[in-house]
Amino acid sequence: MSAVEKNLCTTTGCGKPAQLQCPTCVKLGVDGSYFCSQVCFRSNWSKHKSLHEISNPKSTYDPFPSYSYTGPLRPVYPLSPRRAVPSDIPRPDYATVPDGVSRLEQSYRNAQIEAMSGEKLETMKRVCRLGREVLDAAARAIQVGVTTDEIDRVVHEATIERKAYPSTLNYFCFPKSVCTSVNEVVCHGIPDQRQLEDGDIINIDISLFKDGVHTDMNKTYLVGNVDQKYKKLVKTSRECLQKAIDMVKPGVRYRDLGAVIEKHAKANGFSVVRTYCGHGVGTMFHSAPNVPHYAMNKAIGIMKPGHVFTIEPMINQGKFQDQTWRDDWTVVTVDGKRSAQFEHTILVTEDGHEVLTRRLPTSPASQVDRI
Repeated sequence: MSAVEKNLCTTTGCGKPAQLQCPTCVKLGVDGSYFCSQVCFRSNWSKHKSLHEISNPKSTYDPFPSYSYTGPLRPVYPLSPRRAVPSDIPRPDYATVPDGVSRLEQSYRNAQIEAMSGEKLETMKRVCRLGREVLDAAARAIQVGVTTDEIDRVVHEATIERKAYPSTLNYFCFPKSVCTSVNEVVCHGIPDQRQLEDGDIINIDISLFKDGVHTDMNKTYLVGNVDQKYKKLVKTSRECLQKAIDMVKPGVRYRDLGAVIEKHAKANGFSVVRTYCGHGVGTMFHSAPNVPHYAMNKAIGIMKPGHVFTIEPMINQGKFQDQTWRDDWTVVTVDGKRSAQFEHTILVTEDGHEVLTRRLPTSPASQVDRI
C-alpha cells in the first residue's frame, strides 16, 4: 500500500488519520480510499473492492435484476464506499453501532413533545441555517449528467466543512449522507451511479447533527426541461406544505394539518402518501409528535410554544400507496408514477410559527415560482 498524508481512514467507525492507500486504487486513479493500517484495510476489503469497478462505466449493474420495478427507474450499482467523517466531529449515538439504531430514540418512544427554549433553541436555529446552506450547495450541483453519488459527495463535504455530522449516515444502517429521490421514488432514495437525465425531478433530503441537535429539510428540484404535468406535481407539493405551515400556531391539533394537505392535493388531481409522516426533531432525529399528511388521521398532540417539528407531505401523481425496493430503503409509488415532496422544520412561537429552514438571501432562485 502507498503512503499518503492528511487523509482519514474510510473504515466504518474509524476516521483516524490515514497512512496508506490501496495500490489498486492508485493504479486506477481512484481517490478517497485511505486506511490507517493494514488491519483496517483487510477488515474493509469486502466493501472496498467494489470501488475498483466504479472507474469502468461498463461495470455498473442492477443489483436486483429479478425485482418487479413499478416504473422506469433502476438502481445503478456499485455504491461508492462510505464517506469518512473526521474524528473530531461529534456523532449521534447510532453513528458507529452495527445496527444503526438510536438507543436514545428508543428510550423516548412514548415521551411527551419537547418544548425548546433558551440556548438550546438558539442552537437549533443556528443548525437549521447550516442545514439550509448544505441543501443550497446540493441544489447548485444539480444538472443533467451528474450522478446522485456526486450529490452525496457535495452534501457530505459541505456538512463536515461546517463541523457537522450527516444525520442519515448509518441511521438504521443507511449507507449515505443524503437521500436522493428521483421521479417515482417517494423518499429514502440511496445515491448511486445513475446520472440525472433531462426531464427528471429529484428530491434532496438534508439532515445535520451538530451541537447536540438535528435539523431536517428537503426540496424537489427540476432537472433540465421538465414536462408541464410534472411541474404541476412539484408546484402542488410545495403549495400543500405551505398551506399546512400557515396553520401552525399554539392550540392547533397536529392531526388537523393532514386535512388541508389532502384537500389541496386532491383538488389538483393528486394523492397523499400515508406511510410516512412529519415528526419532532431536535435532540433526536425522529421524535414526537407524529405529523400525518392525510385527512382523518389519529395523531396525538396539540401545538405549544417551543415545539419543533417537520411537515413533509409526499404527493403522488397516481395512487397513494407505496412499496420498497430490495435495498430496504428506496420507497417508490406502486404504479410507477412520479412523486414530489417538500419539507421544513417549524418552530411553534407564542403567536404563530417560524420556519427554521427557510430560504436564505444566498439561496438559489426558486424554481417553483417560475412554474
